[in-house]
Amino acid sequence: MCISNFPVLLIGCILFLAGAPGVAIGDDNNQQPESKNCLGCHGISGFAIPSAEGKKRELHVGSEEYSSGVHTILKCVECHTDIERIPHQVIKDIKVDCISCHQKRWKAAQEAGTTGKYKYLGTVAQQIDHYKNSIHAQPSKKDPSKPNAYCSDCHSAHYITPINSKRGEPGRLKIPDLCGKCHSKQVEAYAKSVHGNEVFGKKNAKAAVCVDCHTTHSIDKPKGDQAKLVIGKNCGNCHEESMESYRETYHGQVNTLGETQTAKCYNCHGAHEIKRIKDPTSLVHVNNRLETCSKCHKNASEGFLTFQPHGNTHDYERYPEMYVVSKFMIGLLFSVFAFFYMHSALWFYAEYRDRKRNKGKQHIDINKINGAHAHAEETHPEGEKYVRRFGWIWRTAHLALALGVMMLVISGMALLFAGSTWAPIVIKMLGGVKIAGIVHRIGGMMFVSVFFGHVFYLIYFISTNWKTWKVFGPNSMVPNLNDLKGVIGMFKWFFDKGPRPVFDRWAYWEKFDYWAPFWGLTIVGVSGTMLWLPELTSHFLPGWVFNVGTIVHGEEAFLAAVFLFSVHFFNCHFRPDKFPQDICMFTGCVPLHEYKHEHSVDYQRLVDSGELEKYLVDPPSKRMTSASKILGATLIIIGVVELVLVLNGFFGH
Repeated sequence: MCISNFPVLLIGCILFLAGAPGVAIGDDNNQQPESKNCLGCHGISGFAIPSAEGKKRELHVGSEEYSSGVHTILKCVECHTDIERIPHQVIKDIKVDCISCHQKRWKAAQEAGTTGKYKYLGTVAQQIDHYKNSIHAQPSKKDPSKPNAYCSDCHSAHYITPINSKRGEPGRLKIPDLCGKCHSKQVEAYAKSVHGNEVFGKKNAKAAVCVDCHTTHSIDKPKGDQAKLVIGKNCGNCHEESMESYRETYHGQVNTLGETQTAKCYNCHGAHEIKRIKDPTSLVHVNNRLETCSKCHKNASEGFLTFQPHGNTHDYERYPEMYVVSKFMIGLLFSVFAFFYMHSALWFYAEYRDRKRNKGKQHIDINKINGAHAHAEETHPEGEKYVRRFGWIWRTAHLALALGVMMLVISGMALLFAGSTWAPIVIKMLGGVKIAGIVHRIGGMMFVSVFFGHVFYLIYFISTNWKTWKVFGPNSMVPNLNDLKGVIGMFKWFFDKGPRPVFDRWAYWEKFDYWAPFWGLTIVGVSGTMLWLPELTSHFLPGWVFNVGTIVHGEEAFLAAVFLFSVHFFNCHFRPDKFPQDICMFTGCVPLHEYKHEHSVDYQRLVDSGELEKYLVDPPSKRMTSASKILGATLIIIGVVELVLVLNGFFGH
């Protein structure tokens, strides 16, 4: 034992072991002694006594440090409730019950209606709730009667200062050493990191310490999903720009949705041993990056090296490919929506205007066809025939295409707009990200199957009818000069500068709807396949194609979804002449008067050639009509709901 400490120990022994009679707390008119009375002994530097185990038990409390803490307003015996007499005799190291004390004070404040004055008590009560659910509050493996860590193990017993205050900065710098008492290996690795260098070497109180990543009171096992998400999210508190770009990647989208199977910040950069990118020992240094990627992507090739996990579309010098492609897609979105929304608005106005003028009613003489007299204003003239427009193969293909697209939209947009309020709910309903991915691919395969089935049919049809089929003929979907005239005629009609134009078998907007999937499948399908098979793609293409692929896949999918469920729905269902829906694609036929009104050129040609008879069919049965209406309404409702969700995600994003 050190001789210089002997007088102090002697005093401690006399006061604590003598057991001499003293003053009971509560005497002297029931007043508790002031803390300065306690510091009369405990304030002596080096004050200590032997513990029950025979070791030195430090009992010194620095008066200056104590007086600068938040507990200086309390008397010592308010925490040390086991002390009943002064002098006193305490052999065991009894832990102060911080939890009960703070909960009791907060309850008293609530009952007294002074919560506004003592808000800090509510904050502490909330922190206590977090602590009680943390790994620190769980029973210790060494001694199940004790938790892994008491409040005083982290906050110290007497020198408690708000960590975010100016006075708390020195304490903040000591946090790694404090945590290192239990987590020595982790702190040893941290000391060699860029964060540790700032804290230990430069004394930078703003640098990240343990609690910035693991939180202060809600600390959980790092292997738990919730802890992984919290740690990853906390990186963004300092690295905002990097976190924003990370969330735009598939890795970040999955984590935003609350799942952890994709790479998080520490999977790439390391956990406690984070180094700067230019450091040769960094996990993301160019020489080590492929090995880091290979932890998840087993067959990753050197193509992964040029992938930009934090690339953005605003920096042309660093990410020129992303910048150019993004601006092109924005221009495409703007031009398509600007034209067709204007087109739809003007179309709605023109039809509404003509209805008010009673111009929509046209007299149609169909005596040559079925011996009856019909008018356009009659929904179903008695005995009227229908014109067969689509066979069962095309109707089935359309239904498969519609279902496939809707599956693609709901599963894909939930990922694209992962930060929206509805996306996690949708993903949970689908069974998680993994199941949503399967749904997405099934929808994609349905789309691809219909697409290539149609292409093969076209090849067969043209090869067997090449002598009579004309590229720019009336039955061809290839745009021609008459379509341009139709566009001009429609705009003249929109502005009341001419009559409503007449159309052949296919109007220009129908041809646009037909050709759009060819462009869409090329962009969405190719980019989606590359993102689906990154290891294979990396063997043939550089890594930046994943950045570009993510942009075009999401933007083109957004364009397709919004166009289909707004413009296409308007053209087919929502304009005044069709509202609330057109069931032609489900029944396969349209009333003769309607066909003559909308496709006058084709109707007249069929009449003149005598071919009209072979296209005429009986009206669909009531059962067929009812089923078609129900199916059509169901698909329309689903489409509109998906449109609302997509627009919510877009504007919220």
